[in-house]
Amino acid sequence: MTGTKTTQRKAIAVLGALAAGAAMFASSGVHAQVKIGFIGTLSGPGGALGQDQYDAFMLAIEQKGGKLGGVPVQVIKEDDQLKPDVGVQAAQKLVERDKVSLITGVTFSNVMMAIHKSVTNAGVVMVGSNAGPTPIAGAQCSPNFFSTSWDNDELHEAGGQLSTDLGYKKMYVMAPNYQAGRDAVHGFKRDYKGQIVDEVYTQVNQPDYSAEIAQLQAAKPDAVYVFYPGGMGVNFVKQYRQAGLLGKIPLISVSTIDGSTLPALKELAVGAITSAPYSPDLDNAQNKQFVAAFQKKYHRAPSMYAAQSYDAANLIDSALAKTKGSVADREALRAALKAADFASVRGPFKFASNQFPVAQFYRVDVVKDANGAKFATKGQIHIKTRADLASQCKIKS
Repeated sequence: MTGTKTTQRKAIAVLGALAAGAAMFASSGVHAQVKIGFIGTLSGPGGALGQDQYDAFMLAIEQKGGKLGGVPVQVIKEDDQLKPDVGVQAAQKLVERDKVSLITGVTFSNVMMAIHKSVTNAGVVMVGSNAGPTPIAGAQCSPNFFSTSWDNDELHEAGGQLSTDLGYKKMYVMAPNYQAGRDAVHGFKRDYKGQIVDEVYTQVNQPDYSAEIAQLQAAKPDAVYVFYPGGMGVNFVKQYRQAGLLGKIPLISVSTIDGSTLPALKELAVGAITSAPYSPDLDNAQNKQFVAAFQKKYHRAPSMYAAQSYDAANLIDSALAKTKGSVADREALRAALKAADFASVRGPFKFASNQFPVAQFYRVDVVKDANGAKFATKGQIHIKTRADLASQCKIKS
């Protein structure tokens, strides 16, 4: 979004003045109740993504008797509406009025870019569970920010590697025109070794892709790579199927066909190939109990957004257990988070020096089943070339 930098500067001016107050509040001792702010996109075409984040986070708390780390927690929920200005207002409210000790969630990268620096500069610890704009994994990193997802480059390096592994020589690439979309194409290019026939950027929340689909069909690529989260993905895949291309020109995607969109697509998505950091069929004990519990409570399969947010809750739980529920000592809290002493639904989990996870990625196909469609993991993707973002991050170990 073109207003992101202006929005961020305004936020820094407002929230930066709160840093002293936040520090005084943090030094007041052990809290009887830890306040956690949740910011996510909970309405509009991307609302299902934020709702999955919130539902999974609350499920983890419910499983622990309303506590994290053995202490009661209060979660204050805010909808950013996929608008950076609204996200800034939500963050300001959480820090200034609600005096939260941690903020989690954040669905889209343009919102994260608007609030990240101002919140972390105010002394509030953030545990992001989806948006991973590349700058904050590198030179703009903060000791107060942790991610349980990935950085945007890494997410799409996996997609580029998968496309290379599948042997496609000519790819057509599409993404929405905002921070994560631009990061997506940049990351994809790093590990895709063939020819990119064209790269097309569309409007955020664009409903109709018929013109772009006709254009890509005329280009005659070997396959198409897309990044369209939420409702954008539903619309694109439906129109791609209606054009008769799914099954004719292979569709490779990231964050387009996932647990949040498959219920709306069902058999329309069968045949698509996804590169994903998570799938409900991952074979580990933590994931099996999570999937069963999530389906029982919410009557749907969990998406990667849910999985990453469930991990965020369990990461915070592990940290508060180490600090005995205290959030007064920020350095101790950060050290406890950095230890990542919890069981992830995605398997072994540890942080790199920039406090983003060393993530695993998988080829996950959409296959037909009795209910229309399901995900089937076909193996790991081994990224060969990574952006060395951690070396740009100057957080002291």
